[in-house]
Amino acid sequence: MNSLLRVDGLSTHFEMEEGKVKAVDDVSFRIREGETVCIVGESGCGKSVTAMSIMGLVEEPGGKVAQGSIDFQGEDLLQLDKNTLRSIRGHEIAMIFQEPMSSLNPVLQIGEQIMEPLIVHLKMKKQQARARAIELIKQVGISRPEQIVSSYPHELSGGMLQRIMIAIAISCQPKLLIADEPTTALDVTIQAQILDMLREIKEHSNMSILLITHDLGVVAEMADYVIVMYSGKIVEEGEVVQLFENPRHPYTQGLLKSKPVIYQRREELYSIPGQVPNPLELTPSCYFHDRCEHCRPICQSRQPRLQKVGSQQQVSCWLYEEEPDHV
Repeated sequence: MNSLLRVDGLSTHFEMEEGKVKAVDDVSFRIREGETVCIVGESGCGKSVTAMSIMGLVEEPGGKVAQGSIDFQGEDLLQLDKNTLRSIRGHEIAMIFQEPMSSLNPVLQIGEQIMEPLIVHLKMKKQQARARAIELIKQVGISRPEQIVSSYPHELSGGMLQRIMIAIAISCQPKLLIADEPTTALDVTIQAQILDMLREIKEHSNMSILLITHDLGVVAEMADYVIVMYSGKIVEEGEVVQLFENPRHPYTQGLLKSKPVIYQRREELYSIPGQVPNPLELTPSCYFHDRCEHCRPICQSRQPRLQKVGSQQQVSCWLYEEEPDHV
């Protein structure tokens, strides 16, 4: 299966008054055609910044993609001028943002916002774009599409707004859909409906999906391949079944232990001890060392490299790497 997107050595930094924050630090992965890749991790681990870097939405001068390449169908997105990138964004690569209420324009009707990419990218006439907008509203499971197309965002519920965001994202039939926490703040029934919809759209169009989430239940249901991030770095990755059945990194193990299990009674729900380190105070070490029960002296002084540990797994942990003789 061919690679649709290949990210190599991506690092994205933000300049703060207190110093430089390495939000994404030397991240590499690929997404193949028709594949769903999930990035999972706690808040602040770099998931959304990775997505924004791919979309070219990291705002300068505060934020900057410091190094790396993002190859999409043979073109490095980081080397393209703004106009060329704009022609790809929303057309061949689309994104469902985390907060639909803040992502949609409150003074524009729903129909106008769905029509915009159709007019800009597909050069549709307004009447044709409006008819297509009504079809898309119906496709994402919203009743009364003829009425909804003339509604404003504040008139719709959170679940309906998330469906509208999906309608906008799939309007131009992109090859890659980036979904940033698409089920956040939705009740479980609506969440299941949104995930079913994404799965159906993917199967119908052979679209690839980069799904960003902190919900391991969503990962288990949707992913073909999983990337676990911590403090801006990939600590483990692998095929979804292998990673769930045999997690290697202590952080991945902690995430899976933290997930409640139906019909399994516990006196207290497990939580990973400690806190995510301050990104301004990171040292040349395993960033997880002060929360890890397997911590060794080398973990506090050197970063382990990401290495293969199974047929389809990679992990960054000194448990699976020989200590250098000089350490």
